[in-house]
Amino acid sequence: MKKIAAAAMAALLCIGQAWAHGGGTDRNGCHNDHKHGGYHCH
Repeated sequence: MKKIAAAAMAALLCIGQAWAHGGGTDRNGCHNDHKHGGYHCH
């Protein structure tokens, strides 16, 4: 049962990291990342 709880907690933490951040995107779904530098797409 502890393994299931640990796996569920890990899954929730990973999901939180996967959410996209706010900010406008161009017609390709991309934008300049002023905080970290560079240009990326979602």
